Amino acid sequence: MQRLLPPLITTLLALCLASPAAAEPTARTIAQGLAHPWALAFLPDGHYLVTERPGTLRVVEPGGRIRPPVQGVPAVQARGQGGLLDVVLDRDFASNRTLYLCYAEPSADGRTAGTALARARLSEDATRLEALRVLFQQSPKVSGGNHFGCRIAEAPDGTLFLALGERYGEREQAQTLDNHIGKVVRIRKDGSVPPDNPFVNRTGARPEIWSYGHRNPQGLAFSPRGALWLHEHGPMGGDEINLLAAGANHGWPLVSHGRNYNYTSVGTGERTHPGTVPPHYTWVPSIAPSGMTFVTSERYGKDWVGNLLVGSLKYTRLIRLELAQPYEGAVRRETRLLPDLGERVRDVRQGPDGYIYLLTDHPEGRLLRLEP
Repeated sequence: MQRLLPPLITTLLALCLASPAAAEPTARTIAQGLAHPWALAFLPDGHYLVTERPGTLRVVEPGGRIRPPVQGVPAVQARGQGGLLDVVLDRDFASNRTLYLCYAEPSADGRTAGTALARARLSEDATRLEALRVLFQQSPKVSGGNHFGCRIAEAPDGTLFLALGERYGEREQAQTLDNHIGKVVRIRKDGSVPPDNPFVNRTGARPEIWSYGHRNPQGLAFSPRGALWLHEHGPMGGDEINLLAAGANHGWPLVSHGRNYNYTSVGTGERTHPGTVPPHYTWVPSIAPSGMTFVTSERYGKDWVGNLLVGSLKYTRLIRLELAQPYEGAVRRETRLLPDLGERVRDVRQGPDGYIYLLTDHPEGRLLRLEP
């Protein structure tokens, strides 16, 4: 007869035989040699589409070969933080080959620039853009090469959201509605304004505006439950995650959890201000966030499902935020991953295969896949 083990020994044996805790994922290089890559999209045939900030669009093959630049990309102002920035595929790309590009658009004389959004069709052989059309141009164009923002998200209803920075030297305009400085705008895919935008009928307001009071948005993503999440750079401290709503004022530069670069207080010096929406989550000190995606895949274990991932330029890490409920609620835990990466994380995307992919902002930037 089999001898029964004491309860304590049985419990310890069960713990030893249980599946070990999932190890921290590692980053595997898919491709290297990209010139300051900024954004990533996934083509239906398994190839990758990558923007390079100096102004080129590349197709990267699954094996890592980087193809010659795609032709027909609009002219960009590749200065400072400006250049060719975000790329998003239309949800019906498999049938219409349509994509959207966001970039720093120079003025005719090259002295000023503003964030622009264009639509184009990627040729069947993926060598050129066809039927390029500019859908939106930030107004006014201003001098300087900072704070273009430039993240795109397609809403469940098919409208397009575009996050716009306040161009650093124009921060006070983020609080007025007669311009596109420091705003998130919402347009249709033909560039027209949806009639239910919050400021359509307000005299003196730009009808494209959805929300305002933003500094330098670098991440924009819809959760699977339909909420629009945005993160943006603060000054010295005060990076924010915001949940966007129609007509909301997110406070910059009236209020911030950070301080100005000369160590003075921002705006009122308080962390709240009447009529403004407080951030959902903040980082003090700043992490310089860039790129953002929700995890819907079980590739990394069920504990990751519903988490939010954010890249960090400053700390060269991937930030994992566990929420109170999957895809929503307060941030209950932050974990900083890839401590040995040593390169600025510019973009974070979940691929159709369920894996997480990263781009590193470097003259010889890399496309990485997170291995569980």
